[in-house]
Amino acid sequence: MKEILKAIIREFHLNDLPAFISREISVPLFSGKIITIIGPRRAGKTYAFYQLIARLLEKGVPKERILYLNFEDERLDFIPQSLDLILQAYRELYPEADLKETFFFFDEIQNAPSWERFIRRIYDHYSHNLFLTGSNSKLLSYEIATSLRGRTLTYEISPLNFREFLRFKSFQFDSDKDFYHPQKKAKLISLFQEYLSFGGFPEVVLLPEELKIKTLQEYFEVMLYRDLAERYQIKDTLTLKFFLKRLIENTGKTLSVHKIYNQLRSQGLKVGKDTLYRYLEYAETAFFVRLLKKYSHSVTKSELGEKKVYPVDTGFIKSLRHLKERDWGTLLETAVFTMLHNEGKELVYYKGRKECDFIVEGKVAIQVAYDISDEETLKREMDGLKEACKRVGLSEGLIFTFDAEDTLDLNSIKVRIIPAYKFMLKSLPLPLSF
Repeated sequence: MKEILKAIIREFHLNDLPAFISREISVPLFSGKIITIIGPRRAGKTYAFYQLIARLLEKGVPKERILYLNFEDERLDFIPQSLDLILQAYRELYPEADLKETFFFFDEIQNAPSWERFIRRIYDHYSHNLFLTGSNSKLLSYEIATSLRGRTLTYEISPLNFREFLRFKSFQFDSDKDFYHPQKKAKLISLFQEYLSFGGFPEVVLLPEELKIKTLQEYFEVMLYRDLAERYQIKDTLTLKFFLKRLIENTGKTLSVHKIYNQLRSQGLKVGKDTLYRYLEYAETAFFVRLLKKYSHSVTKSELGEKKVYPVDTGFIKSLRHLKERDWGTLLETAVFTMLHNEGKELVYYKGRKECDFIVEGKVAIQVAYDISDEETLKREMDGLKEACKRVGLSEGLIFTFDAEDTLDLNSIKVRIIPAYKFMLKSLPLPLSF
């Protein structure tokens, strides 16, 4: 094993870094903390590492002082007692190296048994320059909260936002000037449709269209079997797959595990409700879906109340269910939710007599409607905004659309109608100034 580790470490030092397109991540290099980057499989965590390593090289850190290991490398097969071989292999390759000056990058660290004790030993005795990635938020957060408490800073990376998507497409758009350029605006809208349809997984963005759906379905299969079934020792993968697909079919809706339970029973699949609730928790910790709580003055009611469900990427919607024309609204709503979540906004949804898609940090109510040209649709969205604003005590509402734009005055509530792509391009602060 030690010789294999030497070969892997040396291989990294002798080869050039793979080409990468910069992401919008702001991760400190010299924090003195263990930096942990979490997020879904294939979202770009490894390339985020390459971006950080490139920054270190630009600052003059010798490449030999950077130890990078991917724990999904099939050549590696650790037991807890063998993790020290990593340090032994590095020291034998570079006996003159000072470990205090060495930067450790460990990719998909959750695949190593008892990794947290090994990381703590490095941190306590050798180096504070530690960077980790992982694809399971609960396993990492549990270990961080126990063995590594007070020593870590955690960052979440998701599939590309719309600005990053345009960068990957090599499309430059000046949001101050190019909205007045008909050809460039038309191209922007076309790319936004593609972004809604196939999402922002970096590899998928760069693939030809005929390969996108197949690749997204492959991602789903890997999440299903490796991140869920294998990790949690779930033998009934048929039921698990049915459940995960029901989650996608319920995108943007209030989730009823009881209803899915009944659907499974009607298909002759026997499973307990408690098992389904565990599956939901697993799906969230593996970054397959995210849950949105309901607005309530009571924290308890908000925590225990009905939740809405959204996939981590819109591509999973198109690749795992049959889309109809009305489902463009679901894609748009998911993209808006993902954008707000990834920017660290505190989000809830509102449901009273009427409904409102999002309340953001208690400051602004947001509806998402792909097309508001129909009067009934516009009235429904406005009624939901009005009720939510009055209940929460807000004076501003937003309606994100595909391409409509306007400003309305709804009694004491000001409503801004804005294309979602325009908001995503500019990353405007909330609330907006009218």
